[in-house]
Amino acid sequence: MSETLGGTEVTVPHLAESLVSATVAKWLKQPGDYVEQYDVLCELITDKVTVDMPSPIEGKLVRLLVEEGTTAAVGEAICIIAEPQHAQAESAIAGAPVGGAAASASADGTQRQEGGEMQGRYSPAVLKLAADYGITLANVKGSGLGGRITRKDVENYIAAGAGKDKVVSRPVDEVNRAVSAAAAEQGVFVSSPPKVSVRSTGIHLSQNPPLPNIEVVGQPLEGRGEYLMDVTPMRNAIARNMRQSKTEIPHGWMMIEVDVTNLVLLRSKLKGEFMKQEGINLTYLAFLLKAVVNAIKDYPIMNSVWAVDKIIVKRDINISLAVGTEDSLVTPVIKNADQKNIAGLALEIDKYSRKARAGKLTLDDLQGGTFTVNNTGSFGSILSYPIINYPQAAILTFESIVKKPVVIQDMIAVRSMVNLCLSLDHRILDGVICGRFMQRVKENLESYNQDTKLY
Repeated sequence: MSETLGGTEVTVPHLAESLVSATVAKWLKQPGDYVEQYDVLCELITDKVTVDMPSPIEGKLVRLLVEEGTTAAVGEAICIIAEPQHAQAESAIAGAPVGGAAASASADGTQRQEGGEMQGRYSPAVLKLAADYGITLANVKGSGLGGRITRKDVENYIAAGAGKDKVVSRPVDEVNRAVSAAAAEQGVFVSSPPKVSVRSTGIHLSQNPPLPNIEVVGQPLEGRGEYLMDVTPMRNAIARNMRQSKTEIPHGWMMIEVDVTNLVLLRSKLKGEFMKQEGINLTYLAFLLKAVVNAIKDYPIMNSVWAVDKIIVKRDINISLAVGTEDSLVTPVIKNADQKNIAGLALEIDKYSRKARAGKLTLDDLQGGTFTVNNTGSFGSILSYPIINYPQAAILTFESIVKKPVVIQDMIAVRSMVNLCLSLDHRILDGVICGRFMQRVKENLESYNQDTKLY
């Protein structure tokens, strides 16, 4: 921040070591709004995640210096906020009351404002907190300017044991009708109402996905038209990273088939008790991660990056977990995964999957990954060719478990089989080392039995 004649400049913060710029996705405050410290000013989109930009100071938002959709460098000013002392000085010069409203102090020292203008205005942080806890803000007493409700007021209200009202979501049909009505109002033709559906399979999606911004240009010709979708900053970042990975990294690929019949029986035996004890679902992915990190211990070169004239082998095994939503792909990192047991990995998977779906991942959640695992089998895939998560050396996909007839000692048996697919950086890794690594993962998965412990 820096002082100016009209107030204090608010700059793009240094959110991460590798971050050099961020895009202003949406302004949540407008010039003239009174902003409390830590109120969210705007949403910033980085190469990795969308984050809320809190106000570092309290005061009146005077001017926006960066428009929505514009990229600003770290340290660049994006808006100007006049702190109370600035506002009082300007008001004294102009001979007008602070904020343009007749705010005054009564004889008993309580502050009031004509018409209670501030009482019905809530910051995004207040609204979000109220929505999370099902709180009716009309029941909360505000202590801010003009009786405005602050985040502290809501937190005190929660601490007092109030709230917890049931939150009712809008029905699917109502959402579809609202979208169609909005499109018709704007004169945009939509060939058929967009459908909002709940995914019944897959660990990545268990709630209504956000609707993309779809615009249909012109009228359809003989039943056909062209749909133009805005490229969001997040999608632009994904495209840039994928292009960099495919351009710079010579990809190799291999696949191995694993018999996970014993694992299926083990999970069926333990999942009920685990749900009672931990309150989350015990997925196959937790067992896979344990098998992968143990194999990386035996073959640490898998946990490396290319550095032109050197290969950097990472000591910490931090597993990037690929989590997809309808409009983005993020890779939260389970740090020090080799130090966690199966139950601990299951808890980490659930935590980061929930945060990713809710859009609550932080930049720290996405930093430091050394090896990526993707559960493509949750969508029914049986074979895939993943793109390496740059600058890592490899990425492994866990495909769908399928029952197949398998020949065992010249006899046919029905077994639960799964494919593991590995993409590798051929500058660092070769077929021999990757084949041994995949064989070790296979051995680890097939070694699970009824005596395997989660803790």
